[in-house]
Amino acid sequence: MSVTQQQVLDSLARVKSPRGVALTNANVLSAISAADGKVFFSINVEAAEARAWESVRAEAEAAVRAIPGVTTVMVALTAERKAGAAPPPPPTPSRGTPGVQPVHAHKPPPQGGAQSPMARQSEIPGVAAVIAVASGKGGVGKSTTALNLALGLRDLGLKVGLLDADIYGPSVPRLTGLHEKPELNDERKMIPLKRFGLAIMSIGFLVEEETAMIWRGPMVMSAVTQMLRDVVWGQLDVLVVDMPPGTGDAQLTLAQNVPLKGAVIVSTPQDLSLIDARRGLAMFKKVNVPVLGIVENMSYFQCPQCGTKSDIFGHGGARHEAEKLGVPFLGEIPLHMAIRATSDAGTPVVDSEPDGPHAAIYRAIAGQVRDQLKGVIAAA
Repeated sequence: MSVTQQQVLDSLARVKSPRGVALTNANVLSAISAADGKVFFSINVEAAEARAWESVRAEAEAAVRAIPGVTTVMVALTAERKAGAAPPPPPTPSRGTPGVQPVHAHKPPPQGGAQSPMARQSEIPGVAAVIAVASGKGGVGKSTTALNLALGLRDLGLKVGLLDADIYGPSVPRLTGLHEKPELNDERKMIPLKRFGLAIMSIGFLVEEETAMIWRGPMVMSAVTQMLRDVVWGQLDVLVVDMPPGTGDAQLTLAQNVPLKGAVIVSTPQDLSLIDARRGLAMFKKVNVPVLGIVENMSYFQCPQCGTKSDIFGHGGARHEAEKLGVPFLGEIPLHMAIRATSDAGTPVVDSEPDGPHAAIYRAIAGQVRDQLKGVIAAA
């Protein structure tokens, strides 16, 4: 059953703004995307009014979920202030709605000063530890590393999940060979797909591979939050999160949403990649996330015919950087056709060649990560 934009609008017309105006008449809705049972839109309000609108966002999401045929809903609350604009003065009630409190009045008074964004953190039920796999730039093999790290942790006897939070370029569907859509349980929460003994979720399961994700920051933040909170992860020792490259909204949303137990930084040996890796490492330190270590990917090329090693991107740069910054160096992963081929085929090397040398490298890295999480996992 297809869902139309008009059905969504009809449903939203029954949702009221904080001033009692129908949402469809409040001039706050973005364009609505409705296709194949998936509905995406945002509610755009002034930054000073954002807190009062959060309950409206949740009510709008619930209203759209109730439409027959809707399988996925993503509603972002976009709260922005125009550049250079001063904070707005407290508005007065509209003449046409006497006695209705203005939106500004719905904001609770500050208690003990400004609240830290980290105060919104809360554990994901059933998940002992959430760790991020990040990189300062794209193209360094972060997603391949995240998946094989998750499989290495699995091989060490842990219950593991993998969340692909790379909204703009989700790779996990291709790396795992999964293309099904996640089902919903009775509470309308998504059930992660299962493969290789992992619980797996990706925005790529919800949109077509060729779809361009032209989303602004608030939509990205909302999507990351939903994939953390609206997924039935079950009982996991570790949830590995494949982050988008850089130091943007998705990284901050994750750090503010859940108490991350650590971050793994992936880099190549070359100076250009290491510069960006330093930025990622600095960001996690700034939000008090422990850095579990640095992985040097594409560390060297070993000729399959003669065994000669070639340092195509240099060698040892990540190890040196880890020593310089005082964080663990987790290991070197070679540039090898077997890793590339198995990744493209959706059969990651740790699972498809478990007795090979590359699987051993990933398991050794996983062992170091597990050892740093032992207290957290044992307490779960």
